[in-house]
Amino acid sequence: MSRWTPCKRREFIRRLRVLGFDGPYSGARHQFLVFKDNRLTIPSNEEYSVPQLKMMIREAGSILGHEISLKEWASL
Repeated sequence: MSRWTPCKRREFIRRLRVLGFDGPYSGARHQFLVFKDNRLTIPSNEEYSVPQLKMMIREAGSILGHEISLKEWASL
């Protein structure tokens, strides 16, 4: 089974768009993605570390209403 690996910002945005998010849109300090009435703030780092990636995927999963597993993330 594969492991969590760091993810480039562009790839992270692409995968969340596949899940139904729109954006990114410019905010005050960070850009954000939108799903229905919810916003997911995305840091401006060029690459996200594994802990940072897991935290943002957990937040995206709560917005979507289901947990995003490693297998699902890798298949996007």
